[in-house]
Amino acid sequence: MKKIYRKYHSLRAEFLVIFLILIAGTSLLFWLMNSFFLERYYLTRKAQALTGVFQSLSAAASAGELKSEDFDARLITLASRDNIEVIVMDTESRTVKAYASDTDVMIRRLWDNLFSNQEYSQETDFFGNQSPEESYAYQEDAEYVITRKLRSPAGQSLQIVLDKRTGLEYMEQWGILPDGGLCLLRTALLSIRNSTAIANRFLIYIALIALAVGAVVATLLSTRIVRPIQDLTRISEKMKQLDFSERYEGEDRTEIAELGQNINELAESLEKNILELKTANIELQRDLELREQRGALQREFISDVTHELKTPIALIQGYAEGLQEGLADDPESREEYLTVIRDEADKMNTMVQKMLTLSHLEFGSTAVSMEHFDLCEVIRNYLRSAAILAEQEGIELRTHLESDGPMQVWADSYLTEEVLQNYYTNAVHYARPVRGEKVIDIRAEYKENCVRVSVFNTGDPIPEESLPRIWDKFYKVDKARTREYGGSGIGLSIVKACMDQLHQGYGVINYDNGVSFWFELDRSAGAGAEISAEEG
Repeated sequence: MKKIYRKYHSLRAEFLVIFLILIAGTSLLFWLMNSFFLERYYLTRKAQALTGVFQSLSAAASAGELKSEDFDARLITLASRDNIEVIVMDTESRTVKAYASDTDVMIRRLWDNLFSNQEYSQETDFFGNQSPEESYAYQEDAEYVITRKLRSPAGQSLQIVLDKRTGLEYMEQWGILPDGGLCLLRTALLSIRNSTAIANRFLIYIALIALAVGAVVATLLSTRIVRPIQDLTRISEKMKQLDFSERYEGEDRTEIAELGQNINELAESLEKNILELKTANIELQRDLELREQRGALQREFISDVTHELKTPIALIQGYAEGLQEGLADDPESREEYLTVIRDEADKMNTMVQKMLTLSHLEFGSTAVSMEHFDLCEVIRNYLRSAAILAEQEGIELRTHLESDGPMQVWADSYLTEEVLQNYYTNAVHYARPVRGEKVIDIRAEYKENCVRVSVFNTGDPIPEESLPRIWDKFYKVDKARTREYGGSGIGLSIVKACMDQLHQGYGVINYDNGVSFWFELDRSAGAGAEISAEEG
Protein backbone atom coordinates (compact mmCIF):
# COMPACT_ATOMS: atom_id res chain seq x y z
CA MET A 1 0.00 0.00 0.00
CA LYS A 2 1.36 3.39 -0.95
CA LYS A 3 2.04 5.60 2.04
CA ILE A 4 0.44 9.04 1.85
CA TYR A 5 2.38 11.88 3.47
CA ARG A 6 0.40 14.85 4.69
CA LYS A 7 1.70 18.27 5.54
CA TYR A 8 0.87 18.97 9.17
CA HIS A 9 0.39 22.46 10.55
CA SER A 10 1.77 23.71 13.82
CA LEU A 11 -0.71 23.33 16.67
CA ARG A 12 0.96 26.29 18.40
CA ALA A 13 0.35 28.50 15.33
CA GLU A 14 -3.28 27.40 15.07
CA PHE A 15 -3.84 28.06 18.76
CA LEU A 16 -2.30 31.54 18.41
CA VAL A 17 -4.38 32.38 15.32
CA ILE A 18 -7.63 31.21 16.95
CA PHE A 19 -6.85 33.18 20.12
CA LEU A 20 -6.13 36.36 18.16
CA ILE A 21 -9.25 35.91 16.01
CA LEU A 22 -11.34 35.64 19.17
CA ILE A 23 -9.85 38.86 20.55
CA ALA A 24 -10.25 40.68 17.24
CA GLY A 25 -13.81 39.37 16.79
CA THR A 26 -14.79 40.42 20.30
CA SER A 27 -13.33 43.89 19.74
CA LEU A 28 -15.20 44.20 16.42
CA LEU A 29 -18.45 43.15 18.09
CA PHE A 30 -17.99 45.84 20.75
CA TRP A 31 -17.27 48.39 18.05
CA LEU A 32 -20.46 47.50 16.17
CA MET A 33 -22.49 47.59 19.37
CA ASN A 34 -21.12 51.04 20.15
CA SER A 35 -21.78 52.29 16.64
CA PHE A 36 -25.39 51.07 16.35
CA PHE A 37 -26.76 50.86 19.88
CA LEU A 38 -24.82 53.27 22.13
CA GLU A 39 -26.82 56.33 21.03
CA ARG A 40 -30.15 54.58 21.53
CA TYR A 41 -29.07 53.30 24.92
CA TYR A 42 -27.95 56.79 25.94
CA LEU A 43 -31.27 58.37 24.92
CA THR A 44 -33.21 55.63 26.70
CA ARG A 45 -31.35 56.29 29.93
CA LYS A 46 -31.99 60.04 29.66
CA ALA A 47 -35.70 59.50 28.98
CA GLN A 48 -35.99 57.14 31.94
CA ALA A 49 -34.32 59.72 34.18
CA LEU A 50 -36.72 62.49 33.07
CA THR A 51 -39.73 60.20 33.45
CA GLY A 52 -38.63 59.18 36.93
CA VAL A 53 -38.41 62.83 38.09
CA PHE A 54 -41.73 63.68 36.42
CA GLN A 55 -43.45 60.78 38.20
CA SER A 56 -41.98 61.93 41.54
CA LEU A 57 -43.39 65.44 40.93
CA SER A 58 -46.80 63.99 40.00
CA ALA A 59 -46.88 61.89 43.14
CA ALA A 60 -45.87 64.84 45.32
CA ALA A 61 -48.49 67.07 43.65
CA SER A 62 -51.19 64.48 44.28
CA ALA A 63 -50.18 64.26 47.93
CA GLY A 64 -49.77 68.01 48.38
CA GLU A 65 -46.09 67.65 49.24
CA LEU A 66 -44.54 69.81 46.51
CA LYS A 67 -43.55 72.50 48.98
CA SER A 68 -42.35 70.20 51.77
CA GLU A 69 -38.69 70.19 52.78
CA ASP A 70 -38.47 66.41 52.56
CA PHE A 71 -39.59 66.46 48.94
CA ASP A 72 -37.16 69.32 48.20
CA ALA A 73 -34.24 67.21 49.43
CA ARG A 74 -35.41 64.20 47.43
CA LEU A 75 -35.95 66.29 44.28
CA ILE A 76 -32.51 67.87 44.53
CA THR A 77 -30.96 64.42 44.80
CA LEU A 78 -32.84 63.13 41.75
CA ALA A 79 -32.13 66.22 39.66
CA SER A 80 -28.45 66.41 40.60
CA ARG A 81 -27.81 62.76 39.91
CA ASP A 82 -28.83 63.01 36.24
CA ASN A 83 -28.09 66.72 35.70
CA ILE A 84 -31.80 67.59 35.22
CA GLU A 85 -33.11 71.12 35.32
CA VAL A 86 -36.64 71.54 36.82
CA ILE A 87 -39.22 74.27 36.69
CA VAL A 88 -42.70 73.90 38.31
CA MET A 89 -45.41 76.56 38.10
CA ASP A 90 -48.80 76.59 39.80
CA THR A 91 -52.16 77.40 38.23
CA GLU A 92 -51.56 81.12 38.78
CA SER A 93 -48.26 81.01 36.85
CA ARG A 94 -46.19 81.36 39.97
CA THR A 95 -42.89 79.48 40.19
CA VAL A 96 -43.14 76.71 42.79
CA LYS A 97 -39.89 74.84 42.13
CA ALA A 98 -36.90 75.97 40.15
CA TYR A 99 -33.64 74.07 39.89
CA ALA A 100 -31.93 75.44 36.80
CA SER A 101 -28.89 77.41 35.78
CA ASP A 102 -31.13 79.95 34.01
CA THR A 103 -34.65 80.08 35.40
CA ASP A 104 -35.86 82.64 32.83
CA VAL A 105 -34.86 80.35 29.96
CA MET A 106 -36.70 77.45 31.59
CA ILE A 107 -39.88 79.56 32.07
CA ARG A 108 -39.67 80.78 28.47
CA ARG A 109 -39.26 77.21 27.20
CA LEU A 110 -42.30 76.12 29.26
CA TRP A 111 -44.47 78.80 27.67
CA ASP A 112 -43.04 78.04 24.25
CA ASN A 113 -44.04 74.42 24.59
CA LEU A 114 -47.45 75.28 26.03
CA PHE A 115 -48.38 77.80 23.36
CA SER A 116 -46.30 76.44 20.46
CA ASN A 117 -48.02 76.46 17.10
CA GLN A 118 -45.54 74.06 15.49
CA GLU A 119 -47.18 71.28 13.56
CA TYR A 120 -45.57 67.85 13.20
CA SER A 121 -46.01 65.85 10.07
CA GLN A 122 -45.39 62.57 11.88
CA GLU A 123 -44.64 61.58 15.44
CA THR A 124 -41.85 59.05 15.74
CA ASP A 125 -41.59 56.28 18.24
CA PHE A 126 -38.92 56.50 20.91
CA PHE A 127 -36.27 55.02 18.65
CA GLY A 128 -37.37 56.88 15.49
CA ASN A 129 -34.52 57.79 13.18
CA GLN A 130 -36.40 60.12 10.79
CA SER A 131 -34.62 63.27 9.63
CA PRO A 132 -35.63 66.58 11.31
CA GLU A 133 -37.24 67.81 8.14
CA GLU A 134 -39.69 64.91 8.22
CA SER A 135 -40.36 65.10 11.96
CA TYR A 136 -41.20 68.72 12.59
CA ALA A 137 -41.77 72.16 11.15
CA TYR A 138 -40.22 75.19 12.76
CA GLN A 139 -39.96 78.92 12.30
CA GLU A 140 -36.77 80.22 10.79
CA ASP A 141 -36.37 82.85 13.49
CA ALA A 142 -36.97 80.47 16.43
CA GLU A 143 -34.14 80.24 19.02
CA TYR A 144 -34.97 76.59 19.85
CA VAL A 145 -36.08 74.06 17.31
CA ILE A 146 -37.47 70.59 17.93
CA THR A 147 -35.30 68.05 16.19
CA ARG A 148 -37.29 65.00 17.27
CA LYS A 149 -40.58 64.44 18.99
CA LEU A 150 -40.82 61.18 20.86
CA ARG A 151 -43.50 59.18 22.60
CA SER A 152 -42.96 59.28 26.33
CA PRO A 153 -43.36 56.11 28.42
CA ALA A 154 -45.40 58.22 30.85
CA GLY A 155 -47.71 59.63 28.19
CA GLN A 156 -46.25 63.13 28.51
CA SER A 157 -44.60 65.27 25.86
CA LEU A 158 -41.06 64.15 25.27
CA GLN A 159 -38.85 65.82 22.69
CA ILE A 160 -35.32 66.70 21.69
CA VAL A 161 -34.64 70.40 20.98
CA LEU A 162 -31.66 72.19 19.54
CA ASP A 163 -30.37 75.49 20.92
CA LYS A 164 -29.43 77.24 17.67
CA ARG A 165 -27.39 79.83 19.52
CA THR A 166 -25.07 77.36 21.34
CA GLY A 167 -25.51 74.30 19.13
CA LEU A 168 -26.37 72.15 22.17
CA GLU A 169 -29.18 69.60 22.24
CA TYR A 170 -31.53 69.04 25.15
CA MET A 171 -34.13 66.44 25.98
CA GLU A 172 -37.27 68.03 27.37
CA GLN A 173 -40.34 66.58 29.04
CA TRP A 174 -43.25 68.80 30.04
CA GLY A 175 -46.85 68.38 31.08
CA ILE A 176 -49.60 69.17 33.54
CA LEU A 177 -49.38 67.89 37.09
CA PRO A 178 -52.39 66.40 38.95
CA ASP A 179 -52.90 69.66 40.90
CA GLY A 180 -53.17 71.65 37.64
CA GLY A 181 -49.63 73.03 37.76
CA LEU A 182 -47.17 72.99 34.85
CA CYS A 183 -43.83 71.23 34.84
CA LEU A 184 -40.81 71.32 32.50
CA LEU A 185 -37.83 68.98 32.84
CA ARG A 186 -34.71 69.41 30.74
CA THR A 187 -31.34 67.73 30.55
CA ALA A 188 -28.46 68.43 28.24
CA LEU A 189 -27.51 65.82 25.68
CA LEU A 190 -23.86 65.31 25.05
CA SER A 191 -22.71 64.88 21.46
CA ILE A 192 -23.43 61.21 21.43
CA ARG A 193 -21.96 60.76 17.98
CA ASN A 194 -18.66 62.32 19.05
CA SER A 195 -18.73 60.26 22.21
CA THR A 196 -19.30 57.11 20.18
CA ALA A 197 -16.39 57.97 17.88
CA ILE A 198 -14.14 58.60 20.88
CA ALA A 199 -15.28 55.35 22.51
CA ASN A 200 -14.66 53.42 19.29
CA ARG A 201 -11.22 54.96 18.86
CA PHE A 202 -10.37 54.08 22.44
CA LEU A 203 -11.73 50.59 21.84
CA ILE A 204 -9.39 50.22 18.87
CA TYR A 205 -6.42 51.13 21.06
CA ILE A 206 -7.57 48.66 23.70
CA ALA A 207 -8.03 46.00 21.00
CA LEU A 208 -4.48 46.52 19.70
CA ILE A 209 -3.08 46.26 23.22
CA ALA A 210 -5.24 43.20 23.85
CA LEU A 211 -3.96 41.62 20.63
CA ALA A 212 -0.35 42.22 21.67
CA VAL A 213 -0.90 40.93 25.20
CA GLY A 214 -3.03 38.10 23.84
CA ALA A 215 -0.27 37.07 21.44
CA VAL A 216 2.16 36.79 24.34
CA VAL A 217 -0.35 34.96 26.56
CA ALA A 218 -1.40 32.67 23.70
CA THR A 219 2.24 31.87 22.96
CA LEU A 220 2.89 30.95 26.60
CA LEU A 221 -0.32 28.95 26.89
CA SER A 222 0.24 27.18 23.57
CA THR A 223 3.80 26.32 24.60
CA ARG A 224 2.52 24.81 27.84
CA ILE A 225 -0.13 22.85 25.95
CA VAL A 226 2.00 21.84 22.97
CA ARG A 227 5.13 20.76 24.89
CA PRO A 228 3.59 17.54 26.29
CA ILE A 229 2.08 16.84 22.87
CA GLN A 230 5.55 17.21 21.32
CA ASP A 231 6.90 14.80 23.95
CA LEU A 232 4.21 12.30 23.05
CA THR A 233 4.94 12.79 19.35
CA ARG A 234 8.64 12.11 19.93
CA ILE A 235 7.80 8.98 21.92
CA SER A 236 5.43 7.77 19.18
CA GLU A 237 8.15 8.35 16.55
CA LYS A 238 10.49 6.10 18.52
CA MET A 239 7.73 3.55 18.99
CA LYS A 240 7.20 3.58 15.22
CA GLN A 241 10.82 2.47 14.90
CA LEU A 242 10.26 -0.19 17.60
CA ASP A 243 12.21 1.69 20.26
CA PHE A 244 10.20 1.52 23.48
CA SER A 245 12.79 2.94 25.86
CA GLU A 246 11.15 6.38 26.20
CA ARG A 247 8.36 7.06 28.70
CA TYR A 248 6.10 10.07 29.16
CA GLU A 249 6.88 11.79 32.46
CA GLY A 250 4.66 14.90 32.36
CA GLU A 251 3.56 16.38 35.68
CA ASP A 252 0.22 17.84 34.53
CA ARG A 253 -3.14 16.37 35.54
CA THR A 254 -5.07 16.90 32.30
CA GLU A 255 -6.34 14.56 29.59
CA ILE A 256 -2.87 14.79 28.00
CA ALA A 257 -1.40 13.14 31.11
CA GLU A 258 -3.97 10.36 30.77
CA LEU A 259 -2.99 9.98 27.10
CA GLY A 260 0.68 9.86 28.12
CA GLN A 261 -0.06 7.12 30.66
CA ASN A 262 -1.94 5.15 28.00
CA ILE A 263 1.03 5.50 25.62
CA ASN A 264 3.38 4.29 28.37
CA GLU A 265 1.21 1.24 28.92
CA LEU A 266 0.98 0.72 25.16
CA ALA A 267 4.79 0.90 24.86
CA GLU A 268 5.22 -1.67 27.62
CA SER A 269 2.66 -3.97 26.02
CA LEU A 270 4.18 -3.60 22.55
CA GLU A 271 7.67 -4.11 23.92
CA LYS A 272 6.59 -7.34 25.58
CA ASN A 273 4.64 -8.59 22.57
CA ILE A 274 7.36 -7.73 20.06
CA LEU A 275 9.92 -9.45 22.26
CA GLU A 276 7.73 -12.53 22.33
CA LEU A 277 7.20 -12.32 18.57
CA LYS A 278 10.91 -11.95 17.95
CA THR A 279 11.64 -14.94 20.15
CA ALA A 280 8.94 -16.92 18.35
CA ASN A 281 10.28 -15.79 14.98
CA ILE A 282 13.79 -16.88 15.87
CA GLU A 283 12.48 -20.23 17.02
CA LEU A 284 10.47 -20.60 13.82
CA GLN A 285 13.49 -19.81 11.67
CA ARG A 286 15.53 -22.25 13.68
CA ASP A 287 12.91 -24.99 13.29
CA LEU A 288 12.76 -24.51 9.53
CA GLU A 289 16.53 -24.64 9.23
CA LEU A 290 16.78 -27.65 11.53
CA ARG A 291 14.35 -29.64 9.44
CA GLU A 292 16.75 -29.36 6.52
CA GLN A 293 19.97 -29.75 8.49
CA ARG A 294 19.05 -32.33 11.11
CA GLY A 295 19.92 -35.35 9.02
CA ALA A 296 23.19 -33.90 7.74
CA LEU A 297 24.19 -32.75 11.23
CA GLN A 298 23.57 -36.17 12.71
CA ARG A 299 25.80 -37.83 10.14
CA GLU A 300 28.43 -35.12 10.51
CA PHE A 301 28.34 -35.36 14.30
CA ILE A 302 28.93 -39.13 14.27
CA SER A 303 31.74 -38.70 11.74
CA ASP A 304 33.40 -35.92 13.77
CA VAL A 305 33.15 -37.84 17.04
CA THR A 306 34.64 -40.93 15.43
CA HIS A 307 37.45 -38.94 13.87
CA GLU A 308 38.35 -36.85 16.90
CA LEU A 309 38.23 -39.67 19.42
CA LYS A 310 40.52 -41.97 17.40
CA THR A 311 43.74 -40.38 18.66
CA PRO A 312 42.97 -40.21 22.42
CA ILE A 313 41.43 -43.71 22.36
CA ALA A 314 44.46 -45.09 20.54
CA LEU A 315 46.79 -43.43 23.09
CA ILE A 316 44.80 -44.74 26.04
CA GLN A 317 44.66 -48.21 24.51
CA GLY A 318 48.39 -48.22 23.77
CA TYR A 319 49.44 -47.08 27.23
CA ALA A 320 46.97 -49.46 28.90
CA GLU A 321 48.36 -52.41 26.89
CA GLY A 322 51.88 -51.30 27.87
CA LEU A 323 50.90 -51.49 31.53
CA GLN A 324 49.37 -54.96 31.00
CA GLU A 325 52.47 -56.28 29.26
CA GLY A 326 54.71 -54.97 32.05
CA LEU A 327 56.55 -52.37 29.96
CA ALA A 328 56.44 -50.02 32.96
CA ASP A 329 57.92 -52.04 35.80
CA ASP A 330 59.23 -49.17 37.91
CA PRO A 331 56.90 -46.77 39.75
CA GLU A 332 58.02 -43.70 37.76
CA SER A 333 57.16 -45.33 34.41
CA ARG A 334 53.79 -46.53 35.69
CA GLU A 335 53.04 -43.01 36.97
CA GLU A 336 53.98 -41.58 33.56
CA TYR A 337 51.73 -44.10 31.78
CA LEU A 338 48.85 -43.38 34.14
CA THR A 339 49.32 -39.60 33.76
CA VAL A 340 49.08 -39.90 29.98
CA ILE A 341 45.95 -42.05 30.26
CA ARG A 342 44.33 -39.55 32.72
CA ASP A 343 45.24 -36.51 30.53
CA GLU A 344 43.85 -38.16 27.41
CA ALA A 345 40.69 -39.12 29.30
CA ASP A 346 40.29 -35.51 30.49
CA LYS A 347 40.79 -34.28 26.93
CA MET A 348 38.19 -36.77 25.70
CA ASN A 349 35.76 -35.61 28.41
CA THR A 350 36.29 -31.92 27.53
CA MET A 351 35.90 -32.71 23.83
CA VAL A 352 32.71 -34.69 24.41
CA GLN A 353 31.22 -31.87 26.55
CA LYS A 354 32.00 -29.27 23.92
CA MET A 355 30.70 -31.50 21.16
CA LEU A 356 27.49 -32.04 23.10
CA THR A 357 27.15 -28.27 23.60
CA LEU A 358 27.75 -27.68 19.89
CA SER A 359 25.35 -30.48 19.00
CA HIS A 360 22.62 -28.94 21.15
CA LEU A 361 23.12 -25.56 19.50
CA GLU A 362 23.17 -26.91 15.97
CA PHE A 363 20.21 -29.24 16.55
CA GLY A 364 18.22 -26.48 18.21
CA SER A 365 17.97 -28.24 21.57
CA THR A 366 18.99 -25.04 23.36
CA ALA A 367 16.00 -22.67 23.56
CA VAL A 368 16.75 -19.00 22.84
CA SER A 369 15.39 -16.76 25.60
CA MET A 370 15.58 -13.10 24.54
CA GLU A 371 15.80 -10.60 27.38
CA HIS A 372 16.89 -7.07 28.17
CA PHE A 373 20.07 -7.23 30.31
CA ASP A 374 23.23 -5.30 31.23
CA LEU A 375 26.14 -6.53 29.10
CA CYS A 376 28.75 -4.84 31.33
CA GLU A 377 27.48 -6.82 34.31
CA VAL A 378 27.79 -10.11 32.38
CA ILE A 379 31.38 -9.28 31.38
CA ARG A 380 32.40 -8.26 34.92
CA ASN A 381 30.79 -11.35 36.50
CA TYR A 382 32.55 -13.71 34.10
CA LEU A 383 35.97 -12.09 34.52
CA ARG A 384 35.72 -12.27 38.31
CA SER A 385 35.80 -16.06 38.05
CA ALA A 386 37.93 -16.45 34.89
CA ALA A 387 40.68 -13.89 35.56
CA ILE A 388 42.76 -16.59 37.29
CA LEU A 389 43.26 -18.33 33.92
CA ALA A 390 45.12 -15.28 32.64
CA GLU A 391 47.09 -14.89 35.88
CA GLN A 392 48.31 -18.49 35.72
CA GLU A 393 49.70 -17.86 32.24
CA GLY A 394 51.30 -14.54 33.22
CA ILE A 395 48.88 -12.55 31.05
CA GLU A 396 47.96 -8.94 31.80
CA LEU A 397 44.15 -8.63 31.61
CA ARG A 398 42.73 -5.26 30.49
CA THR A 399 39.09 -4.19 30.14
CA HIS A 400 37.71 -1.07 28.44
CA LEU A 401 33.93 -0.64 28.78
CA GLU A 402 32.65 2.49 27.03
CA SER A 403 29.98 3.13 29.67
CA ASP A 404 30.58 3.25 33.42
CA GLY A 405 26.88 2.48 33.85
CA PRO A 406 24.77 -0.29 32.31
CA MET A 407 24.97 -1.16 28.59
CA GLN A 408 21.55 -2.61 27.87
CA VAL A 409 21.26 -5.18 25.05
CA TRP A 410 18.60 -7.57 23.72
CA ALA A 411 19.90 -11.14 23.55
CA ASP A 412 20.12 -14.47 25.35
CA SER A 413 22.40 -13.93 28.36
CA TYR A 414 23.43 -17.63 28.49
CA LEU A 415 24.51 -17.70 24.81
CA THR A 416 26.25 -14.34 25.25
CA GLU A 417 28.35 -15.67 28.14
CA GLU A 418 29.08 -18.85 26.14
CA VAL A 419 30.53 -16.74 23.28
CA LEU A 420 32.53 -14.60 25.71
CA GLN A 421 33.90 -17.70 27.46
CA ASN A 422 35.11 -19.35 24.22
CA TYR A 423 36.72 -16.11 22.99
CA TYR A 424 38.42 -15.63 26.36
CA THR A 425 39.76 -19.22 26.72
CA ASN A 426 40.90 -19.10 23.10
CA ALA A 427 42.78 -15.85 23.85
CA VAL A 428 44.38 -17.33 26.99
CA HIS A 429 45.62 -20.38 25.07
CA TYR A 430 47.03 -18.41 22.11
CA ALA A 431 48.37 -15.29 23.90
CA ARG A 432 52.11 -14.82 23.38
CA PRO A 433 54.47 -12.00 24.39
CA VAL A 434 54.90 -9.19 21.83
CA ARG A 435 57.48 -6.47 22.54
CA GLY A 436 57.62 -7.56 26.14
CA GLU A 437 53.83 -7.51 26.67
CA LYS A 438 51.50 -10.49 26.99
CA VAL A 439 48.04 -8.96 27.07
CA ILE A 440 44.36 -9.79 26.73
CA ASP A 441 42.23 -6.70 26.11
CA ILE A 442 38.41 -6.97 26.40
CA ARG A 443 36.39 -4.03 25.06
CA ALA A 444 32.68 -3.13 24.82
CA GLU A 445 31.68 -0.10 22.74
CA TYR A 446 28.55 1.36 21.17
CA LYS A 447 27.94 1.13 17.44
CA GLU A 448 25.01 2.57 15.48
CA ASN A 449 22.29 0.15 16.62
CA CYS A 450 24.30 -2.35 18.61
CA VAL A 451 27.08 -2.97 21.14
CA ARG A 452 30.32 -4.60 19.92
CA VAL A 453 32.40 -6.77 22.29
CA SER A 454 35.96 -7.61 21.23
CA VAL A 455 38.58 -9.89 22.84
CA PHE A 456 42.14 -9.12 21.76
CA ASN A 457 45.25 -11.14 22.59
CA THR A 458 48.86 -10.44 21.71
CA GLY A 459 50.54 -13.09 19.59
CA ASP A 460 50.88 -14.27 16.01
CA PRO A 461 48.21 -13.18 13.51
CA ILE A 462 46.08 -15.89 11.90
CA PRO A 463 47.32 -16.79 8.38
CA GLU A 464 45.10 -15.27 5.70
CA GLU A 465 44.39 -18.64 4.10
CA SER A 466 43.07 -19.96 7.44
CA LEU A 467 40.67 -17.09 8.18
CA PRO A 468 37.69 -18.52 6.25
CA ARG A 469 37.98 -21.90 8.00
CA ILE A 470 38.55 -21.01 11.65
CA TRP A 471 34.80 -21.28 12.37
CA ASP A 472 34.66 -24.89 11.10
CA LYS A 473 34.51 -27.71 13.62
CA PHE A 474 37.86 -29.28 14.55
CA TYR A 475 39.83 -26.92 12.33
CA LYS A 476 43.15 -26.05 14.00
CA VAL A 477 45.49 -23.39 12.65
CA ASP A 478 48.41 -24.71 14.73
CA LYS A 479 47.72 -28.39 15.40
CA ALA A 480 50.83 -28.88 17.51
CA ARG A 481 50.07 -25.93 19.78
CA THR A 482 46.41 -26.88 20.03
CA ARG A 483 47.34 -30.37 21.04
CA GLU A 484 49.79 -28.98 23.57
CA TYR A 485 47.20 -27.13 25.65
CA GLY A 486 44.42 -29.66 25.00
CA GLY A 487 42.31 -27.63 22.57
CA SER A 488 39.58 -29.39 20.64
CA GLY A 489 39.04 -26.98 17.76
CA ILE A 490 35.36 -26.65 18.70
CA GLY A 491 35.34 -23.33 20.62
CA LEU A 492 34.96 -21.05 17.60
CA SER A 493 32.36 -23.42 16.13
CA ILE A 494 30.36 -22.96 19.32
CA VAL A 495 30.71 -19.18 18.88
CA LYS A 496 29.39 -19.47 15.32
CA ALA A 497 26.46 -21.63 16.44
CA CYS A 498 25.55 -19.20 19.25
CA MET A 499 25.66 -16.14 17.01
CA ASP A 500 23.65 -17.95 14.34
CA GLN A 501 21.03 -18.62 17.01
CA LEU A 502 20.99 -14.91 17.92
CA HIS A 503 21.15 -13.79 14.27
CA GLN A 504 23.91 -11.29 15.07
CA GLY A 505 27.29 -10.42 13.61
CA TYR A 506 30.68 -11.85 14.64
CA GLY A 507 34.18 -11.97 13.18
CA VAL A 508 37.93 -11.74 13.56
CA ILE A 509 40.47 -9.00 12.81
CA ASN A 510 44.23 -9.50 12.43
CA TYR A 511 46.67 -6.94 13.82
CA ASP A 512 50.46 -6.73 13.65
CA ASN A 513 50.74 -7.63 17.33
CA GLY A 514 47.85 -10.05 17.74
CA VAL A 515 44.27 -11.07 16.94
CA SER A 516 40.89 -9.61 17.94
CA PHE A 517 37.67 -11.66 17.92
CA TRP A 518 34.40 -9.73 18.14
CA PHE A 519 30.61 -10.14 18.26
CA GLU A 520 27.67 -7.72 18.28
CA LEU A 521 24.33 -7.58 20.13
CA ASP A 522 21.19 -5.48 19.52
CA ARG A 523 20.57 -2.38 21.61
CA SER A 524 16.78 -2.42 21.04
CA ALA A 525 14.08 -5.03 20.65
CA GLY A 526 13.28 -4.03 17.06
CA ALA A 527 16.76 -3.95 15.61
CA GLY A 528 18.21 -6.86 13.70
CA ALA A 529 21.58 -7.64 12.26
CA GLU A 530 22.50 -9.86 9.36
CA ILE A 531 24.58 -12.87 10.24
CA SER A 532 28.10 -12.21 9.08
CA ALA A 533 31.56 -13.58 9.66
CA GLU A 534 33.83 -10.71 8.74
CA GLU A 535 37.43 -11.24 7.98
CA GLY A 536 40.26 -8.95 9.06
